[in-house]
Parts: sequence; C-alpha cells; structure tokens
Amino acid sequence: MNVKKFTASTSREALRKVRESLGPDAVILSNRQSDGIVEILALANDDAASLAAPAPHSPMAEPAPALDFGTAAPHSHGRVEPRFDDALAAEEPRLAIEPRMPTPKAAALPAEPVRRVVASHSSFATKTAAAAAAAAPAAPAKAAPARPALDADQIAAMVAAAVASAKESAAAEMSGMMSELRAMRGMMETQLAELSWGATQAREPQKTAVLREMLAAGFSASLARYLIEKLPANRDAADSLRWIKTVLTRNLQTMANEDALIDQGGVFALVGPTGVGKTTSTAKLAARCVMRHGPDKLALITTDAYRIGAHEQLRIYGKILGVMVHSVKDEADLRIALKELKNKHTVLIDTVGVSQRDQMVTEQVSMLQGAGANVKRLLCLNATATQETLNEVVRAYQGSGLAGCIMTKLDEAAAIGNALDVVIRQKLNLFYVSNGQRVPEDLHLADPAYLIDRAFKLKRDIVNTQYLDAELPLLMGADQGGYGAAREVHLG
Repeated sequence: MNVKKFTASTSREALRKVRESLGPDAVILSNRQSDGIVEILALANDDAASLAAPAPHSPMAEPAPALDFGTAAPHSHGRVEPRFDDALAAEEPRLAIEPRMPTPKAAALPAEPVRRVVASHSSFATKTAAAAAAAAPAAPAKAAPARPALDADQIAAMVAAAVASAKESAAAEMSGMMSELRAMRGMMETQLAELSWGATQAREPQKTAVLREMLAAGFSASLARYLIEKLPANRDAADSLRWIKTVLTRNLQTMANEDALIDQGGVFALVGPTGVGKTTSTAKLAARCVMRHGPDKLALITTDAYRIGAHEQLRIYGKILGVMVHSVKDEADLRIALKELKNKHTVLIDTVGVSQRDQMVTEQVSMLQGAGANVKRLLCLNATATQETLNEVVRAYQGSGLAGCIMTKLDEAAAIGNALDVVIRQKLNLFYVSNGQRVPEDLHLADPAYLIDRAFKLKRDIVNTQYLDAELPLLMGADQGGYGAAREVHLG
C-alpha cells in the first residue's frame, strides 16, 4: 500500500495533482488545511483493491461512531472511505470566499476531466458498496439510545417535600398564633377576674370574709372561688361559712365503718412516697385485724429490700402481734407468696417508698396489678406536704384506680385543708387518718365533719397566711388552672 501526500495552496490545485499522479480512480484518505496549505492523502485504486478485509466481529470491522466523515460509501473491503466528490463538495464553500488569484490558462483544471473523475469515483464507490453488502453478514440494526424519560417518582417526591415544608411552616405559624391567643385570653381572664373580685369585695363583703377563711385553712383558690360563686345570696359571713363547711363535708368521701375493710378482708397494699408512714400504718392495720380475727387470719408481706432495717422493723411488729412476715423481691416472689397465703383472711403488703417522679412507681404499680390476686392499693398521703406535691403523688400512683387513701401525720401538719382539698377534688375514698406513732391507738376512722371543722380551726394559729383585701383580687385572678376540677364538687 503506497499512500501519497499532495499539498497545494488551494483544493483544486491539490486535487489536480492527485489526478495527474494517481489517476481519476484514486481514493482520497484525508483532506485537511493547515496554515493556508491544503494537504491531501490519497491512495491508488490498485493499492486499495489489494487491502485484506478485517476479521468479522473485530474492532476494525465496525469503526467507532466518532469517525464521522458525513455521507460516506463503504469500501469493497469493509472500510469506510471518504468519497472523492464529497471531499470536493466540502471544499466548495471555502472556495467561494477564497480570493481568486490569476493563474495561467495552462494550469486551470478543465471542467470535463473533473466530471469524469467524479463519475469514475462514484461508480467505483457504488461497486464496492454492493460487494461489501453481499460479502458481509447481515448485522442486526442497533436501536438509537432512547432519551431518558422524565422521572415521575422524583418529581412526586419533590412536590411532596415542598407540600410538607409548606404545611410545617403553616403549622408553626398557626401554633405561634394560637399560643399568642391563649396568652391574650389568659391575660384577659386574669384582669376580668381581678375586676370581678374587686367589685365583689365592695358589693358582698361576706364573700370576701369566707374566701379569706378558706385560703387560710389551706384550700385552693380555685375550689374557694367556685364555692363562693355558688354561695346563696342574702347570707351573713357566719352563715356563709357554715354552708361552705356543709358542702365540703358532703364531698369528702370516707369509710362509714371499718367492717368493709376488716370484716371483708382481702389483699391490701400500702403505697406512697418515702417517709409517709407506710410501715407504721401497716402495723396499725395489722393490729386491728388481729384484734378482730386473731393472728392466724392475717399475713404480712414486705417488698422493702432497699432501706436498711426496713424488713426488721415490720418483723418486730409481726413478732409482737404473733404474725409471720414474708419478704419478696419481685413479681414472681409476690405471686408465689400470695398463692401460699390464699387461705388467709387478710394480707397486708408493705411496699418500698418511691418518689412520685421515679420510674419505679410505674414498675411497682405493674407488679401489684400483675400479682395474680385482687390487690387493693391504699395510698398514704402526708398531711404536711404541699397541695401541688400531693396532686403529683395521686397522679403517679393512680394507675388503674386506688381503693382508698390514709392521711398520715395529722399531728405534724399546721394546716390540713391542702390534703382535704386533694382528696375532695381527686374523688378519693378516705379510710383512716393517722396522728401519731402509737400502734394501734393513733389510727382513726376518717370523720368528714370533724376533719373539715379542724381544718378551719387550725388556721387561727396561722397569721402569715391571712391575705389583705388588696391581695385577694390578684390571687383569685392568677389561679385559673384547677377551676375545671372544682366543677365536680357537689353542692348538695
């Protein structure tokens, strides 16, 4: 194969040299222009016919698509060569703008020989294309790569994200607006309540006197406000206070007699925070049961394995009463113990004291409820605790329901209205009250009338809790939280 290079200042001149050197059937391999010089690589027709065809399925058998020479005719040996007339046509636009230099007539390329060169080359290209089509096996047509379709899932996800973001923004704005409205409403209610109670002081002074008495006794401002609003008209201060005591007495649920507890029997667990007197109260109840039915009908169980000496304290009480004390650690031990003691008339369980904010409260309630027996829980309420603390204790130990409660340490409390307020509003059944450490003397049945009267008598020794007339509207206007719970108080 003899490839020759021809250079000239114009394409026509270069093509003329190719024709003169290789003949009209020459094969143009390349045609390029650099620095104003046209360079053509050409091959004689005989040399092109002697080329061997590439092996099938080889890289040379299928040229890369990047080598695109425009409209090309396949060579007879499987190669794609640029056509002579295409190369000439590609140069025509360039020739139209090139300046025509005066050339001698002897050097000009006649039109007729050029047409013969183009016709000869076209005939050769047609023959080689037919031969290549007959020799080469039919290749399956390759489908053009499809354009990537629009990802509908991605668009849907973007739209959903935008909608979710808009909803979150709108919800945040709405929440802020509602918070502002609630704050505004609270301010208005407070101011209106202050104005209302300011007018009440001037219009009905007896209500102001009763309000001061209830607050000094330890009752909540919400309960006092509700009862005073329901106070019958045309009553003096003393008569109004008697009406208040009557309503409070009717709403204080107590055990009429202890036959429902002692004679009926069952399994009772005393629960409550640390230091409220559960162990002492258990011993007092045990003494009452022994005096009524004898030691053989009673069993004591303790779950307090945390405090040092807690088990020994109850064991001493049991030894004095002649009652066996069993110690359990978990729910499985409690199940076994209750199964062994099922023939006992009364079983009292002294539980470990747990803070109302401790997670162990839930575990303790779950253990007692899943013990396999109907365990009635009695909540011990410390009368010296604040009203907010007692409310937290009741909510923590409520569980599926409390059978009743025992009010302890009445002898240490400066006011008991706070504990009675919680018992009334939480609808608890008050069984006993404890006012000392003696066993069993310092455990008494709850008397509603006595407890309410005692609550108002204790306040006489408390000078610091007496509110001034100017302070009452501020206090009544600020306390709005527990007013809804006070609506459940029955007026009789």
